[in-house]
Amino acid sequence: MLVLPAPGGELLNWSPSGPRPPAPPTTPTTSRIAYAAAHVVADALADEPYAVDWDTTLAFREHLWSCGLGVAEAMDTAQRGMGLDWATTRELVTRTGAVAAGRRWCAGVGTDQLPPGPATIASIVDAWREQLDLVAGAGALPVVMASRALAAAAQRPDDYHAAYGKLLSEAGGPVLLHWLGEQFDPALAGYWGHADVRAAARELAALCAEHAGTIAGVKVSVLDAAVEIEFRRALPDGVACYTGDDFSYPELIAGDAEGHSEALLGIFDPIAPVAGAGLSRLGDGDRAGFRALLDPTVPLAREIFRAPTRHYKTGVVFLAYLNGHQDHFRMLAGSESARTITHLATLLRLADEAGVLADPDLAAARMRPLLQVAGVA
Repeated sequence: MLVLPAPGGELLNWSPSGPRPPAPPTTPTTSRIAYAAAHVVADALADEPYAVDWDTTLAFREHLWSCGLGVAEAMDTAQRGMGLDWATTRELVTRTGAVAAGRRWCAGVGTDQLPPGPATIASIVDAWREQLDLVAGAGALPVVMASRALAAAAQRPDDYHAAYGKLLSEAGGPVLLHWLGEQFDPALAGYWGHADVRAAARELAALCAEHAGTIAGVKVSVLDAAVEIEFRRALPDGVACYTGDDFSYPELIAGDAEGHSEALLGIFDPIAPVAGAGLSRLGDGDRAGFRALLDPTVPLAREIFRAPTRHYKTGVVFLAYLNGHQDHFRMLAGSESARTITHLATLLRLADEAGVLADPDLAAARMRPLLQVAGVA
């Protein structure tokens, strides 16, 4: 039994009582295209705050593949812009490409190698192009990420069309686009030239219509299911919608009579066994079974991704630690301190209820010293 702090200052006597994760599928899921955006594991013993433990980081990607999921590499879950610099990102993509062995993966294409300060549209496109060439060369499907530099430089929607249009017209193969809302990164406020999210969605849908031959899909991370569904229905044939909505993913993946969203989700990192098993059930035509597995994970996801949403990586790494995928709860740049002990205790309880804890005794043993450091008896 543990004594856990709860919101409002209450202390709870707690013991795990939830279900264990289901067995992963024996083959990759085919019911949907599904990627888990993977975190990186810090080297806790390095004498600098940005070192990566490569062996453990790559072992975690093996875990995601073993659950029937694809790997989304070098995305914001991997602390792009929050501790993972371009040099390390480049090595991460290269290392993952070396072990992927034909398994499904994609990787983020950003502009984070640009120097600090204002950038021109031309330099932003050049930065995207450099990263796109690396990602494609490593064997991944490129995911063109929203650019902080472009958000700062663009004055109007036409600037976004010019930048993306230049890149897409020169791309040698299909790409995904990534629309990351300001909840995840405040520097991306007003992306696509509009403060209103629906106007931004219309702008992006128009871009997709202009470049439907190159854009294979769009990952939408705005945490508004209604906006995503409207956007999904506005996309041209051949351009898929990938949900990045970590609040409403079961209903968006299940879909309706007019279509569904594929998945590229940060929440699939900590719930990979449940997600893989659920998608396998969906592939068997068992929608109720899919929802029975995925719906209980939603309260956990909403707590992990609650405001300020950009700190969700802390909860993702915390659950990897509890589940034995890494030996410590440390993150690049010390980001483990971004959430409170009460938040972490809530995650433990919700993970248990969602059937996400692989070994409850291990999870409790690993939680105990964190509680002691926080002064919880």
